[in-house]
Amino acid sequence: MVQNGALTTVCSNNLICGSLASSWWRKKRHFNPKSDGFGSDNKHQFAQSLGSKMLSTTHRNLMAGAGWLFNQGGGNREAEASCERSESANEDILIFFFQLDLATRVQYALNTEQYDIANQLRNKQTEVEAEIIRQHEAKRGSSSKSEAQDKALSIIRLRADLQNAIENENYAMAAQLRDRISKLETESLAASVNALAYENAQYAFRLGQKVTHKIFGYRAIICGMDPVCCESKSWMETAQVEKLTRGSNQPFYQVLVDVHKDPDLLVAYVAEDNLVALEQPDLDRFDHPYLSFLFYGADSAGDFIPIKQLREKYNRPRHEVPIDPPDEDRGGDS
Repeated sequence: MVQNGALTTVCSNNLICGSLASSWWRKKRHFNPKSDGFGSDNKHQFAQSLGSKMLSTTHRNLMAGAGWLFNQGGGNREAEASCERSESANEDILIFFFQLDLATRVQYALNTEQYDIANQLRNKQTEVEAEIIRQHEAKRGSSSKSEAQDKALSIIRLRADLQNAIENENYAMAAQLRDRISKLETESLAASVNALAYENAQYAFRLGQKVTHKIFGYRAIICGMDPVCCESKSWMETAQVEKLTRGSNQPFYQVLVDVHKDPDLLVAYVAEDNLVALEQPDLDRFDHPYLSFLFYGADSAGDFIPIKQLREKYNRPRHEVPIDPPDEDRGGDS
């Protein structure tokens, strides 16, 4: 469960913008199955759309609020940092919030014995999860092992068809089949390589770790990671990824940017080459509207402890520096 029960509401557009803004602009309201669109007359209105336009609107509203709260005096920010702003990374986080909110609503419906609503929400969960998997594979070009195996089976079938076409002297068909086989072989190889890259990725930073940007100097917290750059070509051109030492073939991180430093940036997508780990614990205040939804809180080193669902999303272990580390001298004497 996310701390403070912050994910128990959904905004009127069937997204979580109301929930996200609540902790910052004090508009929090408690879940009500009737007023929130789950009464007998409008049960089917929940989550009709996960469109990127609505998610982008949420992002703009949050940036406007953060700017109003923390940038009234003009602020001291690096304008160039905006080149690494990522709408797709922000959208990915918002959809993750939406999944958490669905899970919360399912549990609420079960607790109040509203089983029909719980079943509807579970069906919606399944739809959302399937769509997220599809979007991630399309975005990242990262096929799973099963997809690579499917392509291999298709190649075997096409080769059998090719043999039949040759035996029947249907050379036009044979030429088409050869082209399809060649294309599938290339796709299968790429799928296997990408799947292997995701399985064996080595990251220099961990979820919840505080870092600084090597060029722009802002403080940030790691909240997501990819083994290679998964953004569009246009984004990579704007961010000048080709000028990096390792280019796009290195880990990239979704980071939350301290709103005191840059209230308009919110979420950036940053190459590993451009991030620096802190040499000393950073216990200074760090503010961001997403913090309480993604992390339990900070450890004694100032890094943040990711919630269980976030760790599961990226298959990363829990890491934290305990508040009261064991006394080595006392432990030795005992």
